[in-house]
Amino acid sequence: MHTKASLPISLLDGKNTLPIIEAYFEFNHLKQLYRQGWLQHGIEPKHCESVAEHSFCVALLGLLLADQYPELDVNKVVRMALIHDLGEIYAGDFTPEDNIDKNHKFELEKQSVLQVFNKLPNGWKWINLWEEYEQGSSAEAKFVQQLDRLEMLLQASIYEQQLQVDLSDFFASTGWDVFSPELQSIFQFLEDLRKGNREAGYASPK
Repeated sequence: MHTKASLPISLLDGKNTLPIIEAYFEFNHLKQLYRQGWLQHGIEPKHCESVAEHSFCVALLGLLLADQYPELDVNKVVRMALIHDLGEIYAGDFTPEDNIDKNHKFELEKQSVLQVFNKLPNGWKWINLWEEYEQGSSAEAKFVQQLDRLEMLLQASIYEQQLQVDLSDFFASTGWDVFSPELQSIFQFLEDLRKGNREAGYASPK
């Protein structure tokens, strides 16, 4: 995995500290971990977002959009969005190009989540919330899964315009994953924006 730095938790080796400090040093690795899919599609590290940046924006989308769905618990959506990628702390950020078995990926990420949360009071609540997201076993989980994909497309749209690159693969593989009517309308607006950008030659703003 390509990272900005090694796991910050290694800085605490042999030191006596608090579980919450250890957990934060683990969380912090998501600031160091690049979103690998962008690198694989030619985005240079200096422009590449981290997993932490992605998770933050998924949570913001959840905060701003979940109110449109009365059946959703907005607080739960935001909490789930903030932790949905914590499994990547130790497992890393796998992409389709890695061709990893889905069940194997889940087990690697689950071990990561257990390692982080088992040291904390009521850590089991966060472990259960992460598993709920992974399994898509609630309306909130299904919604955050869609937001995860939508945020990726929003970021792809920015990269296409800023860097004049073609990230069609992301749009082609994601459209049907965003199936809520409201979110699908955002996806369609992004597609219309891309059409205009293509006609303008991906002109970057000055």
